[in-house]
Parts: sequence; structure tokens; C-alpha cells
Amino acid sequence: QVQLVESGGGLVQPGGSLRLSCVNSGSIFSIATMGWYRQAPGKQRELVATITRGGSTNYADSVKGRFTISRDNAKKTVYLQMNSLKPEDTAVYYCKLTGINRDYWGQGTQVTVSS
Repeated sequence: QVQLVESGGGLVQPGGSLRLSCVNSGSIFSIATMGWYRQAPGKQRELVATITRGGSTNYADSVKGRFTISRDNAKKTVYLQMNSLKPEDTAVYYCKLTGINRDYWGQGTQVTVSS
């Protein structure tokens, strides 16, 4: 029904940028709210950003002004553009789809911000 695959993570220096992608193989992407979450070592998973089917966005205070979430419904893809990266952004980033009866999660992609 739904399979989410994240990509685009990697190692970047502080102040650098990365663009994450999440591709959905399911049929409900176009009407579903999508989100990015992250989990740092030893920390709980936290919300980064969400975007509705209509393009309304919401961001965690820690990333406002630096990260941008977007989606391309034709490509069944959601993106997270990350600029001005900080060491505290280091985490595994997960894509989430809010489904009809449950949420769906991707496997995650590692983002490491270090000099």
C-alpha cells in the first residue's frame, strides 16, 4: 500500500546544505499530509516539518528559516531542503505519511553535520 524511501543524507560541514527526498510508492500520497522527523543518538524522535496536500507547512522552531519542506504530488515525492546546517541537526531523518488509519514511516537517512 505505502512504501517510503528516503535519500539525500550525508556528511556536510556546518553552514552547508543538503536536500532530502522521500518517494512514496503508494496511492494515497496526493491527499496525505507528509512530514519529516529526526532522531539524534540518545534522543527521542522529534518533528521537523509537515506539509499538507494543499501545501500548508509547519516547522519546528529549531529549523524555522533554515529548512523548507515541499512536495511534488505528480512525482509522489516530498523534499526537505536544509540550509545553514548546524551540528545539532545531526540525526537520522525519517519521512512520514499520515494515512487513513495509521502512519507510515520510511527507513531513514543519516545526516551528519561536522567539521
